[in-house]
Amino acid sequence: MSTNYLIKNGRIIDPKNSRDELGDLFIVNGRIAGTREAVGNIREIDADGCWVVPGLIDMHVHLREPGEEYKEDIVSGTRAAAAGGFTGVACMPNTRPVNDNRAVTAMILELAASASARVYPVAAVSKGSLGKSLAEYGELREAGAVAVSDDGLPVQDSQLMRRALEYAGDFDLTVISHSEEPSLSSGSMNEGEVSTRLGLKGIPTAAESIMVYREIALAEYTGKPVHIAHVSTAMSTDLIRSAKKRGVRVTAETTPHYFTLTEEAVEGYNTNAKMNPPLRTEEDRQAIRQGLADGTFDAVATDHAPHSILEKEVEFDAAANGIIGLETSLPLALALVRDGLLDEQRLVELMSVNPAAILGLDAGSLSVGTEADITIINPDLQFHYTEDQVVSKSKNSPFLGWKFQGRAVLTMVGGRITHNLLA
Repeated sequence: MSTNYLIKNGRIIDPKNSRDELGDLFIVNGRIAGTREAVGNIREIDADGCWVVPGLIDMHVHLREPGEEYKEDIVSGTRAAAAGGFTGVACMPNTRPVNDNRAVTAMILELAASASARVYPVAAVSKGSLGKSLAEYGELREAGAVAVSDDGLPVQDSQLMRRALEYAGDFDLTVISHSEEPSLSSGSMNEGEVSTRLGLKGIPTAAESIMVYREIALAEYTGKPVHIAHVSTAMSTDLIRSAKKRGVRVTAETTPHYFTLTEEAVEGYNTNAKMNPPLRTEEDRQAIRQGLADGTFDAVATDHAPHSILEKEVEFDAAANGIIGLETSLPLALALVRDGLLDEQRLVELMSVNPAAILGLDAGSLSVGTEADITIINPDLQFHYTEDQVVSKSKNSPFLGWKFQGRAVLTMVGGRITHNLLA
């Protein structure tokens, strides 16, 4: 029998129900209740000074299982997610083997059955993510996939991408684009003054924006939706903004590292600042921030990409791309609220409501009767993010040593507490 709860004295922020007020929230038998029902013992949680919001959803993570469990696995990855305030994560298909069939999707869900956060598998666009032929979307949807992407690899064949958009629409699967023109992206950081000074081959911003333009053109032509992952440039932001004004069915995400850091973080050949797409210029960072404020971006995702020291403590060109992000995403996003760029409702939309809508999930609200996926945030709590605090198996973060303000203090999944700093 599940524990029943009363979350009291919190600021309840629930954009989907136009709710922003001080109040109480009842959880009975794992679901949100309207009033204190006739039940036995009820455990009280004092959320004084905190925000009570729909469970955060990260629509772009790499859990590395199956195949690279030494970097991360579903258990460790969802623990990190819960510690960051996430009640659900969508895991990308570039596992070993690739999640391009029913068996892999089913295995991921089986392993996630008792995890610390819900796991929503994203399957591959193409078989083996090789970009040659489409995976079996009907089978994957039936097995539990919520979207398709060849993330980590762009779909180079435009005809295949067109067919993917058309085919995925038949099964209510979101197509997530890793927008990259490979012939322009053989470098290891952003192309510009810093890459020249460091003697590193650069990747121009056009490597991303060219493919973003193609995805928008295909979505506009087919009338089907497309979601653009991890946007890093001003040009891509402008393209997406313009497409939305024309009514194109395009949604987009960016990540905390693109609205917080620039290419300057690579100084000293810091491999924890190496990612794909790479960190860009201050102009790009400001454009990303503006896109978050004006509605161009629909979601903040982490692109959580754990790597061990085997992949990171090597020369910069040889180092793997990617950083962990589940435990720092919320604190970095809260800084945007303090800066006056976002209000609290918009933050919850970006990190809960909209990811749920894009992926077609029954989540992102505190409606009566829904499963109690809840995040409690203390916006004022300060902490020092050090390596010994990292919950993820891997430690590849450029934010190690940073001092943050604001974090998740309690995470609840279906009425089950999976992270608790209030105890």
